[in-house]
Amino acid sequence: MLDTLAPQPGDSLLALIALHNADPRPDKIDLGVGVYRTGQGGTPVFGAIKAAERKLVETQDSKSYLGPEGDMGFVHALMPWVFGGEDPTRGGRIEGMQTPGGTGAVRLALALSKRAGIRRVWMGTPSWPNHAQIVADLGLELKGFAHAAAGGVVDMDALLAAISASEPGDAILLHGCCHNPTGIDYTPADWDEIAGLLAERPLLPILDLAYQGLGQGMDEDAYGIRRVVAAVPEALIAYSCDKNFGLYRDRVGALYVLMREPGQIPLALSNSYALARAAWSMPPDHGAAAVRLVLADDQLTAQWLDELDTMRARMRQVRARLAEAGKAGTIDLTPLARQNGLFSMLPLTPEQILALRERHGVYMAGSGRINVAGLTAGNIDPFIAALADVTG
Repeated sequence: MLDTLAPQPGDSLLALIALHNADPRPDKIDLGVGVYRTGQGGTPVFGAIKAAERKLVETQDSKSYLGPEGDMGFVHALMPWVFGGEDPTRGGRIEGMQTPGGTGAVRLALALSKRAGIRRVWMGTPSWPNHAQIVADLGLELKGFAHAAAGGVVDMDALLAAISASEPGDAILLHGCCHNPTGIDYTPADWDEIAGLLAERPLLPILDLAYQGLGQGMDEDAYGIRRVVAAVPEALIAYSCDKNFGLYRDRVGALYVLMREPGQIPLALSNSYALARAAWSMPPDHGAAAVRLVLADDQLTAQWLDELDTMRARMRQVRARLAEAGKAGTIDLTPLARQNGLFSMLPLTPEQILALRERHGVYMAGSGRINVAGLTAGNIDPFIAALADVTG
């Protein structure tokens, strides 16, 4: 019966990786893969994580199964960083569980929303492509609104119109910081307005915090999440440690549930556990255990934050250098200095993106998304010159 399956299009990013790997040019530039890279082009393991893994080797006494909730020490250790304040549980109204990466958390959040009666999801576009794929796979209706406006700023009018048009049974999916793929984030003033409006609407916020610490700082990047959580009765928060702990292949994430009353938490979690049990049974342990050990040790926490600061500073330096160049051909690079995180989008045509690849060995997604961490002191000026060449 399997021969009745319809062929599916290949993943364009995986195809791009293959093309880059096959390119013999020594000066080729990879701006497609969505991982952090150092100025030397590597994606190293955090020193703090290495130290925690050594502790695990020495002290871990079992590889027995975790329950569907995962490592709750890890889940609780993250909460002060995500929600802040003296009581990150908001009086017992917030609890969480471990998931396989941030993608697992988003998937579980949307599945739980559907089980609770959500039928439609509002989402700013462009967004990370997997978000729309998950919504479609769950059979939910997707309603898009423009995320970005001219000049490299958010389109608040489009967002406010979407919130106003929402109805009971709707959810809204928002990026907490370092928006993928645009790098264009809401300001604190924007988040204040968003939180106030969400508090007035029968709309379930689903907040995706996948890059905390890579934008402006740990507290700054969590500002929007904290404002919304303080204002609304219910919310779902998907969290990823893949980027800010460098644990991409270990798939480390968490889903947090905010309920109106503490007594409602067991109801939400029992449904979350059942959905997780059916999807992946139990989450992988290793990466989450390493994060737990880092956050339990003041010295390792300080080392981790220092490494995170270095990553953030490097990306800000790359953005500043791009903005300093002003215009490259017809492309205005100045807005990139105001954007955050790994990604930005350049207004390039498919023909220009192809010309960058063929003539200059510059590889980027067909949408025009670039990973700014792929730029280094050695290739940033050639990249700017290549942009000028294909667009001038």
